[in-house]
Amino acid sequence: MTNNYENAMVENKNFMLPDMIAGEFTSEDMADDLEGLQLSFQRVKIPGGGVLQFEMPGDNPEEPDYVKTIEGIILYSHPNFAYWPDGMEYDDNVSPLCTSIDGKTGCGSPGGACAVCPLNQYGTATDSKGNPTKGKACKNMRNLYILRNGESMPIVLSLPPTSLRPYEEFFNGSFAMKRRPSYTAVVQIGLKRIDGANAYSVATFKKVRDFVGEELMQVKAYAVNFREQIKSLNQMRAAEAMKRSDSEPFYEDLPFSSTENGTHFEISSNDTLNGDKDELPM
Repeated sequence: MTNNYENAMVENKNFMLPDMIAGEFTSEDMADDLEGLQLSFQRVKIPGGGVLQFEMPGDNPEEPDYVKTIEGIILYSHPNFAYWPDGMEYDDNVSPLCTSIDGKTGCGSPGGACAVCPLNQYGTATDSKGNPTKGKACKNMRNLYILRNGESMPIVLSLPPTSLRPYEEFFNGSFAMKRRPSYTAVVQIGLKRIDGANAYSVATFKKVRDFVGEELMQVKAYAVNFREQIKSLNQMRAAEAMKRSDSEPFYEDLPFSSTENGTHFEISSNDTLNGDKDELPM
């Protein structure tokens, strides 16, 4: 009896990847509902005002869920730079004038090499009253693709400039120093309130457990495939953005597929999906 109980506990502890989820309905069952729709990752932000809860997308857009921590695998991350008109960076209805999904090349206005861009220099930012501050006019962020246990798709957590150093320190100490990629462990992301003239929240990071053995191999196979496909997708997004005029700035949060431009993607570790014909794996 004890052995059976312990085996059950080990089974329950294993991380459920999307390929392992047995759904009641197939892609064919949902084909009619998905026709003509464009699917994108659900996005989560670090809350403002020192709030210590994440606002998570729920079944009802008007009633989101609130959680204190996010736990899962960081499958991949990349820089996400954006420059908005003065005072518009927190308005979800205003697209940035210039963006970069690699932190190297900006698309839009002013565009060009991020390293030498005047707006990407410290001391160019301004506060709500238009006074100069120590920060950058271009908001340097980082997107984390986090897969939660038992979920079919990852969420994207956007880290603002104030949370970049905590993430860097965590990654260096927990992964880089041990020569392990970020997908080799389950991590827990929380929030810490910083008080000052204006209170704000920063992300906190903690490793829950490392993957080992067969479970590590399964996670690695899924994560490596996911990374390659997201890199390819981002390259296509950047190439498309370079074709746009400066008056039509590129916005990073584009859908997976578009029948107009024929983008192609793969999310499942087993099947290649054509973005113009197939649905995302459920």
